[in-house]
Amino acid sequence: MRQPLSTIDCGLWTKARKLLAVNEGLMQTALHSRLWSIDYQLKEKIMTQQEQHNKLGSTLWKIADELRGAMNADSFRDYMLSFLFLKYLSSNYEEAAKRELGSDYPTLDGEEDTRTPLSVWYAANADDVPEFEAQMRKKVHYVIEPIYLWKSISELARSQHEDLLKTLKEGFKYIENESFESAFQGLFSEIHLDSEKLGKNTTERNKRLCTIVSKISAGIAEFSTDSDALGDAYEYLIGQFAAGSGKKAGEFYTPQQISGILSEIVTLDCQNPAAGKKKKLEHVLDFACGSGSLLLNVRKRMVQAGGSTGKIYGQEKNVTTYNLARMNMLLHGMKDSEFDIFHGDTLLNQWGVLNEMNPAKKPKFDAIVANPPFSLRWDSSSDLAEDFRFRGYGLAPKSAADFAFLLHGFHYLSDSGTMAIILPHGVLFRGGAEERIRTKLLKDNHIDTVIGLPSNLFYSTGIPVCILVLKKCTRANDVLFINASEHFDKVKRQNTLNEDHITKIIDTYQHRKEEERYSQRVTMAEIEEQGYNLNITRYVSTAEPEPKVDLKEVNAELQAVNKDIKKHTDAHNEFLKDLGLPPV
Repeated sequence: MRQPLSTIDCGLWTKARKLLAVNEGLMQTALHSRLWSIDYQLKEKIMTQQEQHNKLGSTLWKIADELRGAMNADSFRDYMLSFLFLKYLSSNYEEAAKRELGSDYPTLDGEEDTRTPLSVWYAANADDVPEFEAQMRKKVHYVIEPIYLWKSISELARSQHEDLLKTLKEGFKYIENESFESAFQGLFSEIHLDSEKLGKNTTERNKRLCTIVSKISAGIAEFSTDSDALGDAYEYLIGQFAAGSGKKAGEFYTPQQISGILSEIVTLDCQNPAAGKKKKLEHVLDFACGSGSLLLNVRKRMVQAGGSTGKIYGQEKNVTTYNLARMNMLLHGMKDSEFDIFHGDTLLNQWGVLNEMNPAKKPKFDAIVANPPFSLRWDSSSDLAEDFRFRGYGLAPKSAADFAFLLHGFHYLSDSGTMAIILPHGVLFRGGAEERIRTKLLKDNHIDTVIGLPSNLFYSTGIPVCILVLKKCTRANDVLFINASEHFDKVKRQNTLNEDHITKIIDTYQHRKEEERYSQRVTMAEIEEQGYNLNITRYVSTAEPEPKVDLKEVNAELQAVNKDIKKHTDAHNEFLKDLGLPPV
């Protein structure tokens, strides 16, 4: 049985407890200090990495601007991005090979040995190459022969070797047809190495390519070349080329700030966005994916929030941007089994994956994002009237395919999914066929939110655009209107959204907030009274209210002014009288 503590014991016990408490406090303080230090260092590291990525992008852009000469930005973009892609594939493959071979991976002596370690290993282990490549296909999903690795290519360029042009041709063909298990045919179809833009003859073209490859190789030598760094640099370059090329390049590029808004919206819970992000998006679709940045943005935001995405799907009609999208996926560390990008016409629904007539088998997507061509003329022939995508809604007019794109995507939206699409403002109020489609969507309670954006945000057009958010799971019997048209920063000739602008839009959508002159929830009854016209200013006007005028106060002021005028006029007339002049 425990004995009672003596008075002396109690005193010692009390002192011991106080000492322990002090020590615990010191430990807590030390722990907090350490955690703060780690957090600070982590933030510093992240900032440093981001700064490095930005610096890499700007360095490569400077090189591109210097090297392209008389060649237009669109043409030079394809060479620049393809070489960057080859650099990534090579670095990733060599790192994986190093891990796979372990101590057998050759170590070369000094800078004078210009061979690649893999070329040495391949030469010494010819019989083991097939088994090694089979393992590499399992691990990284592709193989590259040592002769086509970036280090080999850049060494040919550095030494001004006459075989550079020939080796590049063979290397691109090899990657298209043999590197990957899945087909990547035509990946470099827009890289015209025999183009006169590079030189009038083979010798001149080879010399020009030597200069381009050498400059790129030297420019990226001091930077990390992991998927994050090169992926960010790739996106940066696409944006810069789009900005410098005008409409043609801008057609396929969604500015990052707008991409961020769409991506954030579709990752939030469908029925209750205020609850936060979903844990997983099984399938994500962009049916006009351009260079694929929107799809990658959705994936990035899910990963950053601790969630995940299944397979992502993209469709693109333009072959150049279709190839850019496929490269972009791989450059961001995605395996070829994790994405499916299809080259074909969305409006004609040429993709077999989506062209499923049986409703029970049709693919469904948890998140759909899109920035389709604005008001595209299309062939809305009568045989499309019974197309399963448009049945029940009708066909968009020939003069503007905006609603055809919208209905195409909406058809594949899952019951718990969210679709966010960028469209011109005309879809909100135009009459005729578009009015009928809009009315049907509203009556069925599928249009959840309308977001008006400022003008001149895009490289391809100066018109203001809107984001329509559509759902099949919506609970609210109203439409949220957000008028963000006057919230932007002016940067040279382009308008842009800063972090505060973006955060406010997303926060307003997520919590369905109402704010005077910015956002308003509008009932279906009110929208019906307006003839199902969704023109944002009908519901959320940004005009400053006219100041109230107190007529009695104004009248009193006028009387006082008149009295003052009479007083001074009388005094003036006295002076005139003394001077013998007539009064005024």
